[in-house]
Amino acid sequence: MSEITAVVPKCSFKIKTIEMHTCGEPLRIITSGYPDIVGDTILAKRSYVRKNLDHLRKALMLEPRGHYDMYGALLVKPDHPGAHFASLFMHNEGYSTMCGHATLALARYAVDFGLVEPVSPETEINLQCPCGLVKSFVEYDDKRKTSGRARFLSSPAFVFRTDIKLNVPNYGEVTIDISYGGAFYAFISADQLGLDLGKSSIQSIQAAGTAVTMATKDAVILEHPDSQDLAFLYGTIITDGDDAWSEEPTTNICNFADSQIDRSPCGSGVTARIALQLHKGLIDLGQTRSFRSGVTGTTFTGKAVEKTKVSRFDAVVVEISGKGHYLGESTFICEDDDELGKGFVVR
Repeated sequence: MSEITAVVPKCSFKIKTIEMHTCGEPLRIITSGYPDIVGDTILAKRSYVRKNLDHLRKALMLEPRGHYDMYGALLVKPDHPGAHFASLFMHNEGYSTMCGHATLALARYAVDFGLVEPVSPETEINLQCPCGLVKSFVEYDDKRKTSGRARFLSSPAFVFRTDIKLNVPNYGEVTIDISYGGAFYAFISADQLGLDLGKSSIQSIQAAGTAVTMATKDAVILEHPDSQDLAFLYGTIITDGDDAWSEEPTTNICNFADSQIDRSPCGSGVTARIALQLHKGLIDLGQTRSFRSGVTGTTFTGKAVEKTKVSRFDAVVVEISGKGHYLGESTFICEDDDELGKGFVVR
């Protein structure tokens, strides 16, 4: 009996995945089993899976196959002429427009699974994300045939608004900034919420982040010059307030989607935070900073590498580096009569 489907013949799907994590944040790479994805552009594909195939996201991200904080990447055909491949990103609520931890893991995956021809000492991978083309580079040892640490150059990141006054229920008046790093985030220092990232519980940080996100959505209308599909608040990043350049790591915790807590420092969030620090004159172009996850203590490094423009916004290309690790591979099925197998949540 080589496959479970030999004894369980009536299944609504059979999906294969590669399991990875980057700095503790999971990534389920969906490699086969999805129906054809309709759409001439990647944003159209994102819209199609949201409207027509969301039952598969729920089945793969939520229990019993996943959990509340699972994250996934669905490989799709790119429409950008310079891309090697494209990816849609999914989580407990829906579909993101960018994901840094996934991009770092996918760089290794692309080399190791033959999506690109490996070159030593570093291989370039062009990944099309819903936010645009993202160039990644992964270390590769030709003698040992092994991949390693990766880095990526972000799509242009920019600050949307700063010093926004909000009244957050249970927390009072606070001041936030909103910055874009492939997705929009609200930024707030922990002390404004009565929190200490080194001592406060994850539950209290999660509650505060969710409250800030909801208040921001109620008070601020976002816009993105390229597409309104990009104009939504992905979440809130609570920081230690240490934004001026230092050799010491600065800590943050990202609360995104439906109160999902990122185990990593959050690649797109760090991108947006660097754009914010540069905008405020707290760091200079080319200065490398280390960003530590307040959950796992793992770190990404990042730096602003090139100034540019996105319509009326001053923008910057940011380089983020880290490493994804393999966990295994899976084949998932769902029996036709298994209602719980369609996905559920326990919080």
